[in-house]
Amino acid sequence: QVQLVESGGGLVQAGGSLRLSCVASRSINSFSVMGWYRQAPGNQRELVADIRISGITNYADSVKGRFTMSRDSAKNSVNLQMNSLKPEDTAVYYCQAKELLWGKDYWGQGTQVTVSI
Repeated sequence: QVQLVESGGGLVQAGGSLRLSCVASRSINSFSVMGWYRQAPGNQRELVADIRISGITNYADSVKGRFTMSRDSAKNSVNLQMNSLKPEDTAVYYCQAKELLWGKDYWGQGTQVTVSI
């Protein structure tokens, strides 16, 4: 069973920055894609950004130019650098990984990000 552990969430003022990390319990090279999703109260979970094993990244339009996702194979981790945060970025952020071989999805427990005015 794969475990994904997120960290780095917290409370920040609008315009500030946070860096989220997600550490996997096995090599991230065993995943075809890893992503960050978020879910605000009353909303569906939505994709924020993802990164393929090739290193190609994809971002939601709402975060383009502000968020940067990266991967560190040596540390079995992916990161999400979030700059110029807005109150509408407030949500629980979840790390996701899709298994390369079988396509199974794994999810972390989530980390809360709160952006105040």
